[in-house]
Amino acid sequence: MAVPAGRPIRSDEPSGVLHPGNLARYAARWLEPDPAVHDVVDQFWHVRWRMDDGEVVDQAIVDLPAITLSIETGSVPAALVVTGVHRRAWHRRIEGSGDVFAIRLRPAGLAVLSSLRPHDLADATLPLTARLDSRLHDLMVRIAQERTPQARARAASGLVVDLMRRHPAPSTHLLANRVLDELRSGAHQRTGTTLARHFDVSERTIQRALSATLGIGPKQAARRLRLQEAARAIAVHGDDELAAVAVQLGYTDQAHLTSDFRTATGTTPGTYRRTLRRLTESS
Repeated sequence: MAVPAGRPIRSDEPSGVLHPGNLARYAARWLEPDPAVHDVVDQFWHVRWRMDDGEVVDQAIVDLPAITLSIETGSVPAALVVTGVHRRAWHRRIEGSGDVFAIRLRPAGLAVLSSLRPHDLADATLPLTARLDSRLHDLMVRIAQERTPQARARAASGLVVDLMRRHPAPSTHLLANRVLDELRSGAHQRTGTTLARHFDVSERTIQRALSATLGIGPKQAARRLRLQEAARAIAVHGDDELAAVAVQLGYTDQAHLTSDFRTATGTTPGTYRRTLRRLTESS
């Protein structure tokens, strides 16, 4: 299966990295998945770093509501890792040298590839062992045998297609994919249409679909997406634009945005922006 060479992850696009200037330093790249695995894989990505002796970066992340599988080498917690949906910012310690090839799953993806449930991974980043899940471990071991990110993406696509035939996603899980797509587009907010009305199902059906695939409900998923967009907007907009940003993201006012951002990240938008400026000036 053909996989494009990928493109750099820009600092002005939603990535989940709270200090987006680090993206260039990590040589962060998206690799688009083959269309055949669209129902399971949202994105492949790759990062590589080499830090100065003694330098440590506490990298804070507010990512999409998604489960991520990764192959890691160097100064990393484990060779294979599975990261669940986090309700608040989570952190990775970046030091020494290393690289990560990751597979960000669509909501329907976990059940196709694994016997794990999203609730097993909630707010957790775990070493992926055969004991934790033999099917998922075997998949990632086979992908890890390839040496380059592009080769791993090709191998992953082929293996995932095979698993999709053996473990097809149920319709409820595919609905979860569509619901998350709609939340990411923000269309229901712009039109005022509820998710249930848009998909012609009950609110309970949508709640069950997201809970079964992500371990959270639509309100929590929407909040996570707003926080990721808020982090991007705060990084690129001036202080005088923050109130407008809050309204655009669906907050009642700037104070609501500030409170939500502080709860999730431990810092206020103003402090976050000043930290970004100091990092930019010192680089």
